[in-house]
Amino acid sequence: MTAMNVVHMRVKPGKESDFVNLHNDFDFKSLTGARNFWLVRTGERGFIVVGEWDGLDALAAARPAMIASLDKLRPILEDLGGGRGVTEPWSGEVALHMGHMSMT
Repeated sequence: MTAMNVVHMRVKPGKESDFVNLHNDFDFKSLTGARNFWLVRTGERGFIVVGEWDGLDALAAARPAMIASLDKLRPILEDLGGGRGVTEPWSGEVALHMGHMSMT
């Protein structure tokens, strides 16, 4: 069953381009079971990373590579407050998918 991971992050002022470039350099396609990857700007310095996976096993197997990528990002991320640290991650199996849209 398809799985997704979603991670909210906030970038330090003036580091938005560095953040996007570091994600662009991440070799997401090399991860077994990785389907799609999105980097969504949610505000002035807010971003959400979304990954689509073949299943939870593929997502779990990719965690070491994702943590290594996060380690490169940590110096440019702000603490989100409330004890969350620099990321707010969520993951799980897709319960409902409606439609298919091609993005160009």
